[in-house]
Amino acid sequence: MQPSDVYYSRRPPAVNPWLVRLPVLFVSGVVLVVAALVALVMAFQFAFSDKIVPGVTSLGVNLSGLTREQAAAALEQRFRYDDEAVFTFRYGDRFWQMNAAELGVTFDVDATVDDAFAVGHSANMAADLVAQGSTWLNGRSIAPVVRYDQQETINRLLVIGSDINKPPQDATLVINGAMVTTTPGSSGTTLDIQSTLEQLEAAVLQLTTGAEIPLLVKETPPLIWDADEAAARARAALSGPVTLVADNPLGGTFGPWTATVEQIAALLEAKLVPNGDGTSRFDVAINVEAFRSYLTGLAPGLIAAPKNARFHFNDDTRQLEVIEAAINGRALDVDETLNRMQAAIFDPAHRIVPMAFSYTLPKYHDSVTAAELGITQLVGEATTYYAGSTQPRKDNIFEAMSRFDGVMIAPGEVFSFNDALGDISPETGFVQGKIILGGRTVDGVGGGVCQVSTTLYRAALAGGFPIAARSSHGYRVGFYEQNNFPPGLDAAIYQPTQDLKFINDTDYHILIETSVFPGSDAVQFRLYSTNPGRQVVMEGPVIRNVTPPPATIYEANAEIPPGQSLQVDWAKEGADVTWVRIILDASGQEIRRDTIYTHYRPWAAVVQVASGDPRLTASG
Repeated sequence: MQPSDVYYSRRPPAVNPWLVRLPVLFVSGVVLVVAALVALVMAFQFAFSDKIVPGVTSLGVNLSGLTREQAAAALEQRFRYDDEAVFTFRYGDRFWQMNAAELGVTFDVDATVDDAFAVGHSANMAADLVAQGSTWLNGRSIAPVVRYDQQETINRLLVIGSDINKPPQDATLVINGAMVTTTPGSSGTTLDIQSTLEQLEAAVLQLTTGAEIPLLVKETPPLIWDADEAAARARAALSGPVTLVADNPLGGTFGPWTATVEQIAALLEAKLVPNGDGTSRFDVAINVEAFRSYLTGLAPGLIAAPKNARFHFNDDTRQLEVIEAAINGRALDVDETLNRMQAAIFDPAHRIVPMAFSYTLPKYHDSVTAAELGITQLVGEATTYYAGSTQPRKDNIFEAMSRFDGVMIAPGEVFSFNDALGDISPETGFVQGKIILGGRTVDGVGGGVCQVSTTLYRAALAGGFPIAARSSHGYRVGFYEQNNFPPGLDAAIYQPTQDLKFINDTDYHILIETSVFPGSDAVQFRLYSTNPGRQVVMEGPVIRNVTPPPATIYEANAEIPPGQSLQVDWAKEGADVTWVRIILDASGQEIRRDTIYTHYRPWAAVVQVASGDPRLTASG
């Protein structure tokens, strides 16, 4: 038998009792530990059921184990932010200071304590144990609950705004009589509360211990910044009177007429004018239309009719020579004068205003030529003599002759002696002389002018021009029969009833030239034009019914001494005188035949004598 095949009968080994004891002891220990822990937790939970768990802080205050009341008291003692945090609001060099409490910042201690107590005090045991353990080991800071009532800040800012806010002020312009005053414009300011609140809120939320908050202010510009330019314009208008003047075409000036400062001030008007960008400006204008009626009233006295140039015909050059320059006609241009006046009112350096005129060129200006007018030759001429005339009669003859020298007559025109002569009066250069009036030779202004009309009448007859109006004298006048000139071809004028008129029946102008020959006591008219091809033949005179003059008439004159006399009129025979003017064409054929009839009354001599002269009775 192999040894390995031997079986030994052995007793089983004994069991180690610690193998049993140790698990029991372990389990029992665990149970005891758990029981202890549970007891400890229960004791902790009981102990801190109404207290803040360990590890909780707020505002740096350890709130561990404190009741709500204790925690609230501790936090209130510690929280000083609302009183100590000071905020400065600044606008320019002005500032306002307020603490956080005044701005609506408050500490909600109850809410803060509630947040602190809530740590580890929920309804979830497991969660609470975790939270309590974590807080105990790591600690937990509770943020203080700070309330910020913006309405309080708004109320404070509204008070500040009452100091800052102001509406924009427009510039002003006041014209009071001749005084002009202005005030400048200024911007309005409005506190921007919302933007300021946003800046303050950021500082409060960070619980900064204080800050300077720049106030945000909106500026509103005025609609009218200044009135200086308009005021300067008004002061210029009121700097002095404005004077209107007008040149006299004949020399010198008319006026002056003055608009006073008071009149200008009454018409000034300050008004607002939009700039196109929402703003406006003052403008000062004047209603010069108020002067229109005044200027319209002046206008008739300032009108000047165009005056034709006067000419002589040069027989050598066959050209016209100006002997009196033309003058343009004019009428007051009221509109332009008002424009000039308005400009002067606002120009302190130029207060004298030349009136504006519209001008009318005369028909016969200085540059007109003989060829243009058809003036080529002498077509009619007459000379009469005034020997024995008194000086007043000569003066009137010379004055009247000057009125016709250089005058032009247009084709088809009816020429009027009276119109060309103008007014016969002392104011126009005429003097007292003998005239025939009411069957007597008497003193009157313009005696001698009939010498001129008679001379022109004979020149028109010689030129073949139709006579439209002619009156003879009441008796034969010796001046017109000097140098053996026959009677019957005189022409009397008496304004306005008696006139001499003739017609330019050609296609050419007529130029009248006059000459006075004092050495010969003669006057002459020359008519220049173009002869349309006619000849003039004068037949006569035929004198019939010659009547002797009446007896001499004696008149009393208190200024004549006794025994002396003064003859003032001379006896003339009466007669009927007839002339015939025959107009022939270039071939000698008769074109027209004119009969010129004149009736002369017999004329008595008139002698003035002293009162009581016996001849007065004899002639009476």
